[in-house]
Amino acid sequence: MENEKQDLERFLKNVDEISELVKELNSSDPECQKKASEKADQLICCLKENEESDESCNTRLNRTVINTNPPQAVTGPQGRQNDSEISTENFMKILEKDAEDRRKRRKENEKLANALKEMGNEAFAKGDYETAVLRYSEGLEKVRDMQVLYTNRAQAYIKLMKYQEAIGDCDWALRCNEKCIKAYIHMGRAHLALHNYKEARNCYHRILDIEPKRENIVHEYLNQVDLEEKKALQEQKARAEFEQGKENATSVLELLHKLGKPEQISLYYTGGICLLSEAIKDGTEQTLFRIHNGFSIINSNPIVRRSLSLKQPDRFNDDLCISVLNLWKVICEGNEENQKILIHSSGISENFVNLLASETPGIQMTCIRVLCIYSQTQYGRSLVLQILDLDKLVENLLKFINNKDITAKTAVGILDRFAGEQKFRVHFQGNFTTTFLPPFTSLLNNMPSVDLTVLPPCISMMASMTGDDIIRKKTASCQECWEAFLTAMVINMLFFLIA
Repeated sequence: MENEKQDLERFLKNVDEISELVKELNSSDPECQKKASEKADQLICCLKENEESDESCNTRLNRTVINTNPPQAVTGPQGRQNDSEISTENFMKILEKDAEDRRKRRKENEKLANALKEMGNEAFAKGDYETAVLRYSEGLEKVRDMQVLYTNRAQAYIKLMKYQEAIGDCDWALRCNEKCIKAYIHMGRAHLALHNYKEARNCYHRILDIEPKRENIVHEYLNQVDLEEKKALQEQKARAEFEQGKENATSVLELLHKLGKPEQISLYYTGGICLLSEAIKDGTEQTLFRIHNGFSIINSNPIVRRSLSLKQPDRFNDDLCISVLNLWKVICEGNEENQKILIHSSGISENFVNLLASETPGIQMTCIRVLCIYSQTQYGRSLVLQILDLDKLVENLLKFINNKDITAKTAVGILDRFAGEQKFRVHFQGNFTTTFLPPFTSLLNNMPSVDLTVLPPCISMMASMTGDDIIRKKTASCQECWEAFLTAMVINMLFFLIA
C-alpha cells in the first residue's frame, strides 16, 4: 500500500514538472528556452534510462542517472536559437510518443481494473469481504488513481472492522476526487465505529458543502452519530453507578439474575418482572438492563414467549404478558438503543402486531402504549416502518377507531404520526381505499354514537395521507367517502340547531 502511494505521488509530480517544462520551452525569452532545453535533455536521458532499466529487470533497483553535462549549445545567438528549436522538437516528439504509450497502457489497465472491481463486488455481495479487498487491491495495482476502487475497498474494510484502513482508503479517494461523496460517507462510518464522533460529524457536514440537496440523508447520518454518542455516555454512566453500588443499579442485576432461573411457574416471572419494572427509574437502569443481557434473559424465556404468543390464553398467562409489555414500555421510553434492540429481537415484531388483536383489553392497551413510544420520534417511526408488518398493524389499529375509551384516541394518534412519514404514505398508495377509507367513513356515518375526541386526530391523519397525490385522487373518486362527509355535515348542523 505504501509503494502504491509513493508511485502515485511520483507520477503526479512528474506530470506537473512536464507541464511546467512545456510552458518554458514555448517562452519568448531565449534565456528561458535555453534553460528549458537543458532540462529537457536531462529528462530525456532519465526516460531512456528508466526504459532500459524496466526492460532488463523489473525488480532491479532504479539506477537512473541524470545527465549533468548535456551538449553545449552554439555560442552564437543564431546557433542557440536553432539548438533550442531542435531540442524542443525532439523533446515534444518523445513526449508525444510517451503520452501515446501511456494512454494505451492506461486503457488496457483500466479494462483489467474494472474486471477486478466487478469480481470484488461479487465477493462483497456474497459476504466474502477478504476476497473483495484482495480483488480491489489487485485493481489498484493496475490503476492507482481509480477512485471507486478505494471507496469499495474502504466499504469492505469497514465490514472487516478495519476502520483505520478504511479511513486511509477514503483519504486516497478524496485525493483522486475531492468531491467524492462516498468517501465522506464511508469515512464518517469508520470514524463513528472508532467513537470519533467529532470527525464523523465533520465528514457528514462536508457532504452538505458539496451537495446541499442531500440534507435529509445527512440529517439521518448525523442523527446516528448523536444516538451512538448518547449510547456511549449512557453506558459509561451506568457502569460508574453500578461500581459505586447504588441501590437501584444493583437491584436491576439481582432481579435479572433471579429471572434467569429456568422452569419456574408463570406467577414467579410475573412478580419478578413487575419488580424489575418498578426498579427501572431512569436511563441508568434502562442501560444496565441492556448491558446485563436483560433482553436475552426475558425474551428467550420459553414461558414468557408462550404468554406473548397467545397460544394458551388464561389469566396467569395474560398477567405475565401484560407485565412483559409494561417492562418493554419502561425500558424503551426515551431510550432509542433499547427501542432498536427490542424491535429486532426474535419474534417481537410479530408480537407487536398480533397482541393488538388480543381479546384481553389490558393486553391491547399496554401494547398500544408501547407502540405509542415508537411513534413519538422519527427514529422510532423509522424502526417500525422498517421492521413491522404495516398492513396488519394499521388494520389492527383502525379496529379501535369506534371504541369509546382511550384506546381509540391513542390508536388514531399513533396512525396520525405515522401518516406524516412519506415512506408510510407510499406503502399504502395501492390499498388506501380498502384499508383506510372504510373505517373512516364508518366513523363519519356513526358520529352520534362515537367518541368525538377521536375525530380531530382522525381528520389530521386523513389530511396527511391525502398529501400524497395518488392517495388524494383515490379519495376524491370515492363515492362512499363523499356521502359520509355529507352525512357528517348534516349531523353537525342538526346538533348546532338543537343547541
